[in-house]
Amino acid sequence: MNKKILVIPAVFIIIVLVLSFNQVDKKSNNVVFHITLADPDLYKNGIYSNTFTVNKGNYLFKFVPNGDSPQSLIILLKGENYNFSENFKLKGTLHQTGISEYYTWDYDGQKTVSIPIQQMITIEINPNGNELGPVSVDVVEN
Repeated sequence: MNKKILVIPAVFIIIVLVLSFNQVDKKSNNVVFHITLADPDLYKNGIYSNTFTVNKGNYLFKFVPNGDSPQSLIILLKGENYNFSENFKLKGTLHQTGISEYYTWDYDGQKTVSIPIQQMITIEINPNGNELGPVSVDVVEN
């Protein structure tokens, strides 16, 4: 009887973990653009540029910054029927746990965009001179 009591919660935990990993995989499949900017060679005249295709729909910018990331990122999206520009500002949030302090980082700005039709989009990312500050930028289907 005691073995059944231990096995049932273990099976439940395994099922929850499998479903959680499956959700993460589904979300990562919605990435339409990704770049990790950590090398000055990725920039031409201080600006990173690339193109990708998007369908009609809503999209979200996601960032993986840290304290050394550019203080601001100007991101432009240009398409046949679309123009978007935003100056994202790096913001640190202090967390205090009683035994330690640490920061988490994110960019403030308009993170959602709506694309009216399927089209090729050119993305330009300007780190305002901080080409050494690492940051990852994703555009994901929302």
